[in-house]
Amino acid sequence: MKFQLDQAEGVNAITRVAPGQVWVQDHLHEQSVLVPWRGTVQAWAPRRFEELEPAHFEAILALQPELVILSSGAKLRFTHPSLYRSLIEARVGIETMDLNAASRTYTVLAGEGRKVVAALLLA
Repeated sequence: MKFQLDQAEGVNAITRVAPGQVWVQDHLHEQSVLVPWRGTVQAWAPRRFEELEPAHFEAILALQPELVILSSGAKLRFTHPSLYRSLIEARVGIETMDLNAASRTYTVLAGEGRKVVAALLLA
């Protein structure tokens, strides 16, 4: 699926998604990534939904988001709140979606200037 969206200068945009792949601007990623609204896209340790641990969510806090869009992979699955307790305690919102919905939602919110991070599991 390819996205077309006017984007603000300096804001990361997810421009394309395919099974096991995501493009941020023109850069292809084939492993889990954290995509902040601005700055460097970072590799994210968990490769699959079943590997998620509290430390993975604590790492997101360093990016200082107001909202996290979590991709649970190709299908929608929800994590137990105990895994993202650090986000709750920091009053950071979190929404879980499948990869396609998470990519679209992130790109719209980032384009609106929101401090959003996409935590994308591709598998």
